Amino acid sequence: MGFLAASLSRIKPSATMAVADKARVLKAAGRDVIGLGAGEPDFDTPENIKQAAIKAIERGETKYTAVDGIPELKAAVARKFKRENDLTYKPSQISIGVGSKHVLYNALMATLNPGDEVVIPVPSWVSYPEMVLLAGGTPVEVKTTEESGYKLTAEALARAITPKTKWLILNTPSNPTGSAYTRDELKTLTDVLVKHEQVYVLTDDIYEHLVYDDFLFSTVAQVEPKLYDRTLTVNGVSKAYCMTGWRIGFAGGPEPLIKAMATVQSQSTSNPCSISQWASVEALDGPKDFIPRNNKAFKERRDLVVSMLNQANGLHCPTPVGAFYVFPSCAGTMGKTAPSGKVINNDEDFVTELLDAEGVAVVQGSAFGFGPNFRISYATAAPVLQEACERIQRFCGNLT
Repeated sequence: MGFLAASLSRIKPSATMAVADKARVLKAAGRDVIGLGAGEPDFDTPENIKQAAIKAIERGETKYTAVDGIPELKAAVARKFKRENDLTYKPSQISIGVGSKHVLYNALMATLNPGDEVVIPVPSWVSYPEMVLLAGGTPVEVKTTEESGYKLTAEALARAITPKTKWLILNTPSNPTGSAYTRDELKTLTDVLVKHEQVYVLTDDIYEHLVYDDFLFSTVAQVEPKLYDRTLTVNGVSKAYCMTGWRIGFAGGPEPLIKAMATVQSQSTSNPCSISQWASVEALDGPKDFIPRNNKAFKERRDLVVSMLNQANGLHCPTPVGAFYVFPSCAGTMGKTAPSGKVINNDEDFVTELLDAEGVAVVQGSAFGFGPNFRISYATAAPVLQEACERIQRFCGNLT
């Protein structure tokens, strides 16, 4: 259609959103569907955060705010970065956006020129390469391996960097794999980055607090202070604070970059929701006792799902240390025939046939740049996960 922008031809709709939407449509039509596609905690937003929002409404905090965040939230973000990551940022170095996705988008739109390259380890979140393309840049996807824990190695990073490289995007813990970099592993990467002064680091830490098995989280600028002026540290309240719908993300970084991101935001969304901002002040400054409680449940769910998937014919599921996803391989099902009579040739066939035969919605690994795998979000109740995994086992058992 000639009316549409040519830039749209470079990108695809979000596969994770598409799976969630398809599951909703099937449910509305009366199908018994278990949707495991969306990365959204099933826990409700904590009561103290809700009350902070209600009080903000009652105080009349319902007007436009500063484009990239109220001073009170910027101050709370600065305290969070100092307290949890040993990073010092002034308010002028902090950006507040409409979710961390928006912050990432602003950063790429503010910095990428045609020909600029962005290194992205894959499997990666579906939106990274698409946002790079929309901003006019070139995604350079670097394949990892299950043997490396789906993590980028220093050698692979060094090979991927060229004179055109502008950013490395690093997501730890990772969506879709749940893998996370130790401090020592990050140091091997930062040792490479220090040598390439033109490369900035965009570190997406949204799953920072969702880690298990005594894993200790670290972030790039904390590990290597020499990269402080070249790192945008992105985070938000969606996942750990169970505030997905509130849409608040934030970042700390170099002042010129933060200012440029505010310029982009001023001509697109303007300020994030004022009420959500006040709720986020309470989230960051208030009690955090619900996080370990939620993590205990997430860990139990993870262990249940990993155990049951590894008992399914043709599947192999590593145990992740963070986030709330597993990323099993379905290579053992390739070439087999589904109950419908269709031969499974790739992971997209696998997830399509699984949904049709058993009503379980998952996301194909190819959407994350890696297959034949699929992603399951275990951010839902254990009985639902148990039923879903039983259906997956049955589906795999019925392949011939």
